[in-house]
Amino acid sequence: MPGVLPDSPDPFYYLANFERALAWLDTRCADLLDDAERGFADGFARMPQASRALFVRMLMRKGPHFRVSRLAYDEIGCPRAAAAPLVAAGWLDGTPALDLAALAALVTKAELQALAARLGVALEPRATRAATLEALDAHYAAAPEPRDWHAWFPASPDTVLLFASAPLCERLRLMFFGNLHQDWSEFVLADLGVFRYESVPFDRASRAFQRREDIDAYLALRDCRDELESATRDQEFDAAAAAAIAATLDTLDALAPCTHGNAWLRARHDKLRHAAGLAAERAGKPELAWRAYLDCGHPESRYRRVRVLEQLNRREEALALARTIADAPENEEQAQRAARTLGRLARTRANSKTSAGRGFAQLELTLPAAPGVLRVEEAARIALATPQAPVFYVENTLINALFGLLCWPALFAPLPGAFFHPFQRGPADLHAADFVARRASQFETCLAELETHAYRDSILRRYAQKAGTQSPFVAWPALSDELLVLALDCFPAAHLRLWFERLLREPVANRSGLPDLVRFWPHEHRYELIEVKGPGDRLQDNQRRWLAYCVQHRMPVSVLKVRWPNLPGEAEETSDSAAQAPRSL
Repeated sequence: MPGVLPDSPDPFYYLANFERALAWLDTRCADLLDDAERGFADGFARMPQASRALFVRMLMRKGPHFRVSRLAYDEIGCPRAAAAPLVAAGWLDGTPALDLAALAALVTKAELQALAARLGVALEPRATRAATLEALDAHYAAAPEPRDWHAWFPASPDTVLLFASAPLCERLRLMFFGNLHQDWSEFVLADLGVFRYESVPFDRASRAFQRREDIDAYLALRDCRDELESATRDQEFDAAAAAAIAATLDTLDALAPCTHGNAWLRARHDKLRHAAGLAAERAGKPELAWRAYLDCGHPESRYRRVRVLEQLNRREEALALARTIADAPENEEQAQRAARTLGRLARTRANSKTSAGRGFAQLELTLPAAPGVLRVEEAARIALATPQAPVFYVENTLINALFGLLCWPALFAPLPGAFFHPFQRGPADLHAADFVARRASQFETCLAELETHAYRDSILRRYAQKAGTQSPFVAWPALSDELLVLALDCFPAAHLRLWFERLLREPVANRSGLPDLVRFWPHEHRYELIEVKGPGDRLQDNQRRWLAYCVQHRMPVSVLKVRWPNLPGEAEETSDSAAQAPRSL
């Protein structure tokens, strides 16, 4: 957190921001607070200003231990005096016990060496910090008992404080943001103008948690996820990792009743269950993976069941499930994977590939040399661009941005469960299965502008009015006045509608896979989308689906294979045999 907010007349701006958050919680979440949290909220307002400011400064810094000598702030004054009421309230510990690791995080190399000298620990003349710590570790037959600062450094005028309120403040932060990846610095970043957020009205129903049990379930899921990630971090799985996966599933089974009543929590529950299934597959434990996927609502778990049935040699069941998915896929990815699996399980490749990747034009571009520091997409863009036909690298930005700008009112509609606090990049239910259905009328109103040509004014107006405002679909740095005007001049409204309709089928999944480049012919009001592939690069499944969709609707799209003489050619695309032969540019 910055020490001073530029142009801010209030040196206590950070305290004012924290108190705004407490007032927000008091207004909207009072029924969720337990006795300790309510006592803190009430008692904090009665603390001296310097004490409140010191508390927030420590909250914003990396802790939990702090040397008082390093808590020097002009607006606070004497840190010892400011800390005294906080220690009396139990929010700080004035004499925390420090083990050697905690001590090492607080002291300099010189102080460590002075400690070693006082203990009679021999050191090399130019011992490094790491070597000094190693020697101190070796000095003790076992780990030294934790002791307070003055037991380690009896003559030191300094002292150490422990920020004992971290767990309580973490829960308050969770209630405010509805997540733990955002922190109190969001206030400062917004004040500085680093981030701008859409202003959305809130009602009481618009909050992340409706019951105290929801908060406990969220934190339990967080702890469970951390334990799973820690146990499965290594590539080589052992018995302990398998046991950790099983323990994760036991915990998730126990938490299931607590998450069923909250769709947002249930989605987190299913995501972690799916991750446990993937870890079980990597560990070679298909039985555990089957258990994980069987009662999991994650969109990818349905197909993973097919794969696990294969691993369990239950091929007939795998084939039956693959057919069921192919007959009624929940999304395009499931349809694509199920068709591929059916071909493999039926021992024929005649129908194992979907139409994705077929029918689009294939071009070749040979550069005089490897592009060096340039990405292959940028090297291709430079080679293709002409004054009459400018080329832009847009990948997943331009079409998404046009959608985000046109459909801004629908995306930021103040529906219950969508917005919890003023610092959201987008609606919290974006990943929910009913995200579009809940906003069907708003989206249809936005897309109806494509029939009247009012869409152009709406997009340009919002581009100017909302510039820099956070959105899950608009990457502002990728846009420019020139690019936007060219796109609106050259993209037919009918093509915009088709792209936007596909985005609405799966707003999260279909944001990716769009072609890398767009080439415009402004005088002819036409365009071409170009997917660039360098040597050895292959089309991904989501790219194939976008290409197939564009081909199906007769949109100009092509795949450009870039080569250069001094590197080996890329592997052939075995699935593109039905596509037209590549032509050179």
